Amino acid sequence: MQRETDEFRDIVDGEWAGGHIAGRRPTGEELTRALQVMITRQCVYSHTPGIGRTYDMVRAYPTFFERYFGSLGYRLVISPRDQMVALSVPADEARYDGVFERLRKDETLVLLALRLLWEESLRAHEVGEAGIVDTTTDDLVDRLVTVTQSPPPEETRLLDILRMFARHGALRLGERDRVRRVSTLAILPGIAILVPDSYVRDLLLWAVEPAASGEALSEPEASEAPEAAKAANMASADTAGLAANTNEKEGESDV
Repeated sequence: MQRETDEFRDIVDGEWAGGHIAGRRPTGEELTRALQVMITRQCVYSHTPGIGRTYDMVRAYPTFFERYFGSLGYRLVISPRDQMVALSVPADEARYDGVFERLRKDETLVLLALRLLWEESLRAHEVGEAGIVDTTTDDLVDRLVTVTQSPPPEETRLLDILRMFARHGALRLGERDRVRRVSTLAILPGIAILVPDSYVRDLLLWAVEPAASGEALSEPEASEAPEAAKAANMASADTAGLAANTNEKEGESDV
């Protein structure tokens, strides 16, 4: 029994009419790896290390990848300008996949701050080549404090959060200066995929919904809602909203 789809086999056999890759055609193992990489990484760049020819294969066979991921409920995004291929989740659709993670409060706020820093640089025409914004963890912490008016995550926790988002193509974490205790940080254009424009809007609704309904908040909820509201209001002013569904204590993003 044939495991692969006809389109998969056509590409491997060199009979696919919907595209052509420079050099040798991909093997079945390479094509399978590319599909798995896209699902686990979500945002992939021409410069992403350790992914083989994934970027080149998606660019060479876009129709195949569009149909494959479309059947899973994703939309394939190809950005030649940013040298990026990514999977976007259509808003307001049910999610059943394991990639859809529930974020903690501090992770949600860091993700919002990253999107905000990237958006501000974009508006100020300070974005570098391929849509990359160079900054530092100090700048990120300053933005978090300004937006939330509360202490940021401690350094070890912040770096853990950033490494998690780096695996999904939101950023690239550089070397750490041990004396200054600061790390260089490159925010990648995939942040706009992971934090789409409906994110802040939904977060705002979550933050104000208890007050509007007159319901009392428990102590943890009462302490978290103002921070989320401040972050959401600040980001909303600059981005017109960032898609996540949120519950009372954790936010859900497209990560």
